[in-house]
Amino acid sequence: MTSPPGRPSPGTSDAPAGSGARSRPTVAQVLEMLRGTSPGAGAVVMATGIISVGLGRLGHASLSGAALAVTALVWVVLAAAFALRLGWDRAGWQAVAASPPGLTAVAASCVLGTRLSLFGWQTVAEILLALSAAVCPWLLVSVLRHWKRRMPGVVFLVCVAAESLAVLAITLSLAEHSEWLASAALAACALGIVLYLAALPRFGFRQVTVGAGDQWISGGAIAIAALTTAKLSTSPVWTGGAHSALRTGAYVLLSLDLAWCAVLALAEIAYPRPHYDLRRWSTVFPLGMTAEATLFTSDATGTRWLHGLGAVLLWISVAAWLLAAAGAARASAARHPELLPSRR
Repeated sequence: MTSPPGRPSPGTSDAPAGSGARSRPTVAQVLEMLRGTSPGAGAVVMATGIISVGLGRLGHASLSGAALAVTALVWVVLAAAFALRLGWDRAGWQAVAASPPGLTAVAASCVLGTRLSLFGWQTVAEILLALSAAVCPWLLVSVLRHWKRRMPGVVFLVCVAAESLAVLAITLSLAEHSEWLASAALAACALGIVLYLAALPRFGFRQVTVGAGDQWISGGAIAIAALTTAKLSTSPVWTGGAHSALRTGAYVLLSLDLAWCAVLALAEIAYPRPHYDLRRWSTVFPLGMTAEATLFTSDATGTRWLHGLGAVLLWISVAAWLLAAAGAARASAARHPELLPSRR
């Protein structure tokens, strides 16, 4: 049968032969991609957000603002994916909530809230703190009930979640001169350290040589505890012996973090793992958090040589972010070719 003039034959495309043109993704395809978003993608928000904080501390306002915009955009996308999974796949949502990567929802929200607070948006930061504080206990209990032996680095996300609440709380406390937030931050910081000690014997130390990137959370968790302790030491709520103890704690935790990160870096050199994996964002976040903890401790204690070290670590974090972003772009293009621009 011959088709009417001007119309393509059934089953054929009106695109020129060999053009390689692709149709635009449909709403259904976009929704399906959102539903399939890995909960571990929250590490992208965490990594980008903490780098934004560090860049802002070094005075790179434009770069920091750009990183903040990316952080907020990815957070919104992940929040939409979270809502879709809750509405359409309740069983899948509960499974995510019971897994350690689910805790990145708390940590990512708190990192974004911390950056927004430093930017001056205290009300939005308070909302993010309230949401995170409401969800965190339930997620923690769900994760702790499913703990096993020889787990990968995500086992330390219980510590990261608690400490991220503490960082946001003390940041808001310093901005708004709130004593109760300072006390809440201290309690969350202590809980995070206890959870780290509980997670340590469940960590499979072989991950140091074979892990795909999330083994670095073992160092990032110490780094965020160091940052929290350093911030607490600057609060006027803690004076005398309490101030000295917090200051000493910040030094000890930062020293442990730097030493362990050196071990992890040497392991990366001895056992290279160059391929991209989503868990590589869990390498970028600890690097950025270590840089920020070093920079803040330098400012808080007047230890000037730490500032130079923190600046070097921050630019290493930026380089790691760029490598992870390039890997993510290649992986996304291979997985979703329909999103690539049409070739005419």
